[in-house]
Amino acid sequence: MKFLLDEGPKLSSSEINRIAQVFMRADHQPTEPPPFNYACFNEVGRLLIDMISYVLGFKTSEHIDATILVLQSTFTPGQPPAVKYNYAKFIDNKIHDQLLNLDREGVFNIYHMFLYY
Repeated sequence: MKFLLDEGPKLSSSEINRIAQVFMRADHQPTEPPPFNYACFNEVGRLLIDMISYVLGFKTSEHIDATILVLQSTFTPGQPPAVKYNYAKFIDNKIHDQLLNLDREGVFNIYHMFLYY
């Protein structure tokens, strides 16, 4: 998440304009920097915003800030997303950290679950 927060302010105006042309409605092209209103995005843009907001754990997607725009910049309609972030490795590291920090009772519960099922 820190990486996304650091990359958000680094988005150039040309990159923001490209995202706006692809994912925002023609009558709502931005004239100011983010955040943008959710209603200004087209259907594909709103679907991506919903997905990204859910993955990042945001409670609302009413205002779209630079963090979401960084992730949205990886998508181009009709093309597979560009690989900028390795979420599989991120999730793997988080699970590994959680397992390392378990107490004895937690380890026993996991062991019991594997044996039982």
